[in-house]
Amino acid sequence: MPYFKKLLDLLKTEREEDLRAYIKQKETLSVAERRANGLTWYPIAIRGSEMSRGDYLTVEVERTTHQDLNHQLRFGMPAVLFSNHDPKNDRVEGVIAYQGGNRLKITLRTDELPDWGRDGKLGIDVLFDDHSYDEMQGAVKRASLRNEQGDDHHLIKVLTGDEAPSFAADIFHYPIAKLNEIQQNAVNRIVAAQHLAIVHGPPGTGKTTTLVQAIKALIKQHGKQILVVAPSNTAVDLLSEKLADEGLNVLRIGNPARVSDKLFSLTLDSKVAGHASIKEVKDLKKQAAEYKNMAHKYKRNFGRAEKEQRKALFDEAHKIMKSVANTEQYIMDDLIEKAQVITATLVGASHYTVRDRKFDTVVIDEAGQALEPACWIPILKAQKVILAGDHCQLSPTIKSNEAAKAGLSTTLLEKCVALHPEAVVLLEEQYRMNEKIMNYASSVFYGGKLKAHGSVASHLLFAEDTPLAFIDTAGCGFEEKTEGTSTYNPEEAVFLLKHLAQLFDQLSGVYKVEDFPTVAVISPYKQQIHVLKELLLNHPDLQKYAAKISINTIDSFQGQERDIVYIGMTRSNDEGAIGFLSDIRRMNVAMTRARKKLVVIGDSATLSRLPFYADFITYAEQIDAYQSAWEFSSD
Repeated sequence: MPYFKKLLDLLKTEREEDLRAYIKQKETLSVAERRANGLTWYPIAIRGSEMSRGDYLTVEVERTTHQDLNHQLRFGMPAVLFSNHDPKNDRVEGVIAYQGGNRLKITLRTDELPDWGRDGKLGIDVLFDDHSYDEMQGAVKRASLRNEQGDDHHLIKVLTGDEAPSFAADIFHYPIAKLNEIQQNAVNRIVAAQHLAIVHGPPGTGKTTTLVQAIKALIKQHGKQILVVAPSNTAVDLLSEKLADEGLNVLRIGNPARVSDKLFSLTLDSKVAGHASIKEVKDLKKQAAEYKNMAHKYKRNFGRAEKEQRKALFDEAHKIMKSVANTEQYIMDDLIEKAQVITATLVGASHYTVRDRKFDTVVIDEAGQALEPACWIPILKAQKVILAGDHCQLSPTIKSNEAAKAGLSTTLLEKCVALHPEAVVLLEEQYRMNEKIMNYASSVFYGGKLKAHGSVASHLLFAEDTPLAFIDTAGCGFEEKTEGTSTYNPEEAVFLLKHLAQLFDQLSGVYKVEDFPTVAVISPYKQQIHVLKELLLNHPDLQKYAAKISINTIDSFQGQERDIVYIGMTRSNDEGAIGFLSDIRRMNVAMTRARKKLVVIGDSATLSRLPFYADFITYAEQIDAYQSAWEFSSD
């Protein structure tokens, strides 16, 4: 099957499964249940409104209760403002234009707030994200068409394996003092690449630092604007901040995931607000609002003259808003033109401000987590693509098992690493982990090529400590339980926190409370996370250190690190069923978050059914890091 035809079929399957799941939730869940699942803000209060692009109304709302709940409402997502008095009829659709903390702005497909919007019981619901699927589908279709036309589209042919990448021989090298030799090689490879270069960055190897320096070198090389994208807002935020720290003029398209003045200052909204021409826009908007307010003062029953006057006022308001749109467009064009680097998510690269813009180079970071159809959105804007990431860590989230098995879970990064090894630079020196923590992941995932920098190779929590421990709960009766679709193991959770408390007791003689090492407690299962968090709240010996302890799922810790990491494997059963744990790339993430100490707690009888865990336990035994939970039973 032709390359892009298969990709379109896989995307169609994924879209159908995603829509099916959305409809099921929509039809069966109450407002409270949707809120608990992160799909709804309810109740909300309207805090302000203004006319925006296209003469649409943008409303700012605030979540007034349940502010601690996680949610899925993000910039650019389709959403609906509804009244719970009559949610089927009292609703206006729109797009989230901003989200930060417990506030968001939604641009509604109307020019005035409906009457029911003043009656309370308001909420915001996420809608199915047709837009993202449409953008991905459109990009894949355009890529297919260009590929068929064959007119000087070498990049597409390289990425699909029909051509080999080429590299300039006579490039100017940019020596960068802060990089090690292999990182410098990666920068040189990126600068020399004609169509494709790949930076494979295992945990702790300084991929972001390398990318930032490579982007600076590219700008020095040709002075052309660069588009930098990633699948998540969090990854885009990190790169945006690092690039700005290097003195580059960065323009962030979209809405940062993290609320910070520094990040907000890079956004289009912030830069528009600070532009010299913005006063003119504000004055015009105020004038338009006054005309509309005057028009709304006319009552429903009025004569012909009043009707004409009302129409004239609305016409004048619309005319002014056209001037506003023109001035805002001038401001945005000016800001975009002056930016050295534009940053966005993959789908955000289709934003109207940059939709038709072309770039010499596009950088895709965290490409190992990027759905391939989404990658084609920015790729089609480029002559040259830099892929950076680690396909040995988390892969993209895919709803359809059928699509995943048929190939959608294989990323463009993974394909290109296999197709074009000559384009790949593996960053081999890591600056995070004690070498005994690093070695097993290095041997399984990176061909044994990783080495620990001298500053971290032997670092420990204290002189007599051991950096790695596998604590075997086999035979202890720590049987797993299930609740709904999630698995948990309360006895293992109790044991884990007991062991952590004992470690903290040791550390209390070495560290002051404020200087205590940071800890991640990780489990693959949400229900086990819930159990661990509840136990921590009621654990007096650990409460004074609670600020140093983070408890969450593996996915939540991607890209992060801690001094100490505990992994509770949770699964313990006679059948040897391990569920999520069979995804060894996910375990690679978990096992490589620790700087100085990694403690893995699990049932060897269950885990050893998979060679990955059997070999890990053998490795632990070889370096004297194996312990049985029975050794702690008398404590």
